[in-house]
Amino acid sequence: MTDNTTTLETSTEDSLWPRYTSPEDLAAIEAVPLEARGLPESTYALLVRAAARWPERTAVTVLPDAARWREPLQRNYSELLVDVHKYANLLHELGVRRADAVALIAPNCAELIPATLAAQLAGIAAPINGGLSHEHVAELLRRSGARVLIAAGPELEPDTWAAARELAARGLLDALLVLRPTAAPEPPPTLPGIDGLRIGYLDTLAAEQDSISFHGEPPKASDLAALFHTGGTTGVPKLAAHRHSGEVSNAWMIAANSLLDEESVVFAALPLFHVNALVVTLLAPLFRGQPVVWAGPLGYRDMTLYAEFWNILAHYRIAAISAVPTVYAVLAQCPIDTDITSLRYAMVGASPLPLAVRENFQLHTGVTLVEGYGLTEATCATARSFPDVPRPGAVGQRMPYQQVAVVRTAEDGVWEALPAGETGVLVISGPTVFAGYVTGRDEHGHRLDGLGTVVDGWLSTGDLAHIDEEGFIHLHGRAKDLIIRGGHNIDPASIEDALLSHPRVSAAGAVGRPDVHAGEVPVAYVALTAGAEVTEDELVAWAAERVHERAAAPKTVTILDALPVTDVGKPYKLGLRADATRRELLDAFAETTGVAGIAAAVEDGTIVATVVLNPDADRPAVEAILGRYAIDARIDVRQ
Repeated sequence: MTDNTTTLETSTEDSLWPRYTSPEDLAAIEAVPLEARGLPESTYALLVRAAARWPERTAVTVLPDAARWREPLQRNYSELLVDVHKYANLLHELGVRRADAVALIAPNCAELIPATLAAQLAGIAAPINGGLSHEHVAELLRRSGARVLIAAGPELEPDTWAAARELAARGLLDALLVLRPTAAPEPPPTLPGIDGLRIGYLDTLAAEQDSISFHGEPPKASDLAALFHTGGTTGVPKLAAHRHSGEVSNAWMIAANSLLDEESVVFAALPLFHVNALVVTLLAPLFRGQPVVWAGPLGYRDMTLYAEFWNILAHYRIAAISAVPTVYAVLAQCPIDTDITSLRYAMVGASPLPLAVRENFQLHTGVTLVEGYGLTEATCATARSFPDVPRPGAVGQRMPYQQVAVVRTAEDGVWEALPAGETGVLVISGPTVFAGYVTGRDEHGHRLDGLGTVVDGWLSTGDLAHIDEEGFIHLHGRAKDLIIRGGHNIDPASIEDALLSHPRVSAAGAVGRPDVHAGEVPVAYVALTAGAEVTEDELVAWAAERVHERAAAPKTVTILDALPVTDVGKPYKLGLRADATRRELLDAFAETTGVAGIAAAVEDGTIVATVVLNPDADRPAVEAILGRYAIDARIDVRQ
């Protein structure tokens, strides 16, 4: 009996870990059906497996903050499972069931990690960015149906705590479970009472709960695991629903990387309201029992982290890190005076990787940056690169069991697949495609709808791309970011690539600027490498010589200290478009008397310009000028 069980376990483990070091391995991996891999049924089953196999191995090392990186709080795998059981049983006692969402709003801390897993065990985790407006947070709570909120307390994040109290006072919650900072001193501050609300510190309220097992119904593969909001820069973000099967399969695809073994330490610094933090740095390491070092609550926004980064990496023998290009640009400037040979895998994504950043980081560290690609609606990761097999300009090869194609929409609305090398919209199918967006709730749970993004199981990413003959994906910007000049489509990536080839440019973004004749003309914004000097006129000339067509040559190039990004480091083109609109109107009204000010802002995903007039201004003349543009605008008159 024991021998047979051991043989079965060994066979299952062998099927889990095929060779996956180069692009050529993909065909052999997919020769075995995914169903034969023996993946755990849920994220909870994945944690149970890890705790059974490596009970005493360190699972998480959480730094209080970058300055106190030598004073971490650590949990092994069995302790992590104990915390998850306690927290999940508390949620169950509070009435959370399989179809109920639990909202989480907090910067990363030691308690948030098991709390997120517990929310997926007892119900459905709904992580929310605490930087959103109170109204957006309230709407996400309503949309998710969450009546239990796990939130940062006054010590951890005062602004989030204030927002949580406001939401509770508005009657949106039944329970408010409060998180403290990692390794916080005792005693905690006294929490105020709120009528009709169960409120208390999560750890204290869960202390007497059963730590051995979960008292409720454990999740199945087809159950919802999480509701992740997408974006959040304009309007109210949509809620994308993940199933346990999608999260587990995507985590396995990431963990199957043969360049990292069980001893490889992973570094985590992205916020847990982002899918990368959950899937790449929490779930994937569970498959192999890899230790994860979590940065403090500010993550990569903690400036002290950069001063201490190489010391942290050397001390904890970190093998893998994941960040956006701007982080690597800074790290390439941070002196190294310690042994960083443990670092084997540096992953970059979320925005295009400038050649200068790639070369400077590799020259500085000896480590090759490898690109990846993914999106929330496809769970997290869809493509990966290989450090020993570089593909310049590509974001990687599709991951096992995910299919990708490039399509265009025919006149009858049907998607037509394009051959290798042709550019169209990238689409994805396979086990990681999300369950849909939350459009409401009924007695059976959340109502889900792909809202036109999923057709016959294929997800439209909205990204322009081509796939080369070897199956590598090359991105060309967002379809909605196309610049339309006199009816002619211009790919902003062609302009950005031209500017990024300049040795002094570290980041570039091209957008359409309103134009009375062509509708839009291309303009560009850049950030420079540290200490670099170059004029805007020089960059205009540089781009004009290198873009593929005259119409794509940018009319202007504006140098900024940094390009605008979202909270998770993705380029924020709407911010650039708003600035371009403002600059165009400043020029248009330069000789118009009575104009006191001009602004442009993003409102519900649309650029809205505001022209402020003095009382004696010629309003009809101003309206006539605005009427020449295809933009949303309003006029305010000073009183």
